[in-house]
Amino acid sequence: MTLRIRLDLAYQGTGFAGWSRQPSLRTVQGVLEAALATLFRREGAAPRLVVAGRTDAGVHATGQVAHIDVEHEAFEAVTRPKRAGSAGGSAADPYGVLVRRLTGILGNADDDLVVRVARRAPDGFDARFSAVWRRYAYRIADLGAEHDPLQRHRTVWYPRSLDVESMDVAAQTLLGLGDFAAFCKPREEATTIRTLQSYRWRRDADGVLVAALQADAFCHSMVRALVGACVAVGEGRLDVSGPSSLMQAGERTSAFKVLPARGLTLTEVGYPADEELAARAEQTRARRELHVDGVVG
Repeated sequence: MTLRIRLDLAYQGTGFAGWSRQPSLRTVQGVLEAALATLFRREGAAPRLVVAGRTDAGVHATGQVAHIDVEHEAFEAVTRPKRAGSAGGSAADPYGVLVRRLTGILGNADDDLVVRVARRAPDGFDARFSAVWRRYAYRIADLGAEHDPLQRHRTVWYPRSLDVESMDVAAQTLLGLGDFAAFCKPREEATTIRTLQSYRWRRDADGVLVAALQADAFCHSMVRALVGACVAVGEGRLDVSGPSSLMQAGERTSAFKVLPARGLTLTEVGYPADEELAARAEQTRARRELHVDGVVG
């Protein structure tokens, strides 16, 4: 009997060459699959990860979601208490045992990759294809913001003052279903049709500009390009209708810069009700089979 397990993950992307496994490079998938291989080394083939969104090099995550498929007997074997009454965990909470043992293999609990929660996935769940939206945040400290060195790994320091109100207005012009080719790095046979469900800008308490973006999926470099277009508005190089006009033109341009990865964090992935998971996965998979498609931030 095969068991599907949902894993909720967080990581600081600074030390990773992105999510996807790559020879000789440190990636989130590579590190976590190596830990899984160590844990399941006596139980046959090592589990492989399926992820909601393949983040680029340097991109962080606080709400990444993945799943693995394991044989029930193998799962029981790797989560069995080492001795009766041990502090390693109770058989009543095998998913907690799984998290603790993976954490022990990965390193300290404060390392740059953390498995936050493991749970049995509902029937029909697919971390990638069942998702209905992904949500990202982007942080910029301009001249009007506090430059906190403790936040430097997840915040871009920008050497000019930015008009956050104009940036927010410009962001609203991009919402809805559309072709985001002007904001996507081209990939052969990949669709650039997306539904941008939400895009807002605000300043937080220390003056840092924070963008919040949500879409059904994002194509390669799309989030950082959308941020760059609004930054061009914020410093007066584009008017508020500029990003929308560029989108309608349908091709990459030098009118704005794609912002650095370190300011970007995947914060949450949304899924439908349990009874709708299988239908959503089937619908998404069918659409992706028509267009070879990456889901990345």
